[in-house]
Amino acid sequence: MRKPIQRRFLISDDVKQAFFHKKGVVALESTVITHGLPYPDNLTTARVLEDTIRKEGAIPATIAVINGIIRVGLSPNELEKLAQDKTALKLSRRDLPYALALQKNGGTTVATTMMIAQQAGIRIFATGGIGGVHRGVTETFDISADLEELGRCNVCVVCAGAKAVLDIPKTLEVLETKGVPTIAFGCDDFPAFYYRNSGEKPAYRLDSIPEITALLIQKWNLAQWPDSLHFDGGVLIGNPIEPAFEYPKKEVEKQIEQALNEMNVTGRDVTPYLLSRLGELSQGQSKQSNIALLKNNAALGAQIACKLAQELT
Repeated sequence: MRKPIQRRFLISDDVKQAFFHKKGVVALESTVITHGLPYPDNLTTARVLEDTIRKEGAIPATIAVINGIIRVGLSPNELEKLAQDKTALKLSRRDLPYALALQKNGGTTVATTMMIAQQAGIRIFATGGIGGVHRGVTETFDISADLEELGRCNVCVVCAGAKAVLDIPKTLEVLETKGVPTIAFGCDDFPAFYYRNSGEKPAYRLDSIPEITALLIQKWNLAQWPDSLHFDGGVLIGNPIEPAFEYPKKEVEKQIEQALNEMNVTGRDVTPYLLSRLGELSQGQSKQSNIALLKNNAALGAQIACKLAQELT
């Protein structure tokens, strides 16, 4: 006798209602909850991000895996349990089948969140910073799966740039190869997470939300114009951290160098280790900057989502 089919992909009622009423929806990743910040800062931040999106008129959709089920939109109780789960996995693309098969809990990375957001029909995703090409890549070959998914998922990712611990020039070069438009919002240089100017140029600078939404509509032919092309793949918006929360570049680079010299982990543990060690070396300043930029990106993501929904109504 065949076993009954179990549902492995659930969309919350809030998100379903947002789709029905053609409201903006913003996806949020959950590794910031499971691996990015300690408890209770992770829970407080997750709530703040969802509240920020709601205040801008959009609906948040925090994405995670709970008991082997992909959840698009978490209840307050699920959010709290995930924040306190010390056994939760860090789930990139390769890890998702394992977590589903063994009914695990896990936080979704940028790559996995993009995949799931596309499957759910969510176009806008706000996060802290993307992964990319790691420093010393010629020795380690460590390149984040985030870049692969940006090349294939039709999702607009709003972030504070690539994480400062990465090789940003090589990261931008890979994104160019994959045809991903890199946008600096309101500035000339692509941002570098903790500080506003990496010294590297994006593909384009855009200064307004209508310009961003026009680009998205054209890229994916969301208006369904019969004589327009459709270009698969993501769009990356680099939203610089607010000046009040910027962490000086010289200090960040000095501490990154120390953290790299001390590092004894590889693979998926590298980024969590580096961010944690930077928090220690900066005496908490990097954590404050991290939380501030997450909130700033959530607000911009919500504004883009609302404008896009308005344009397509």
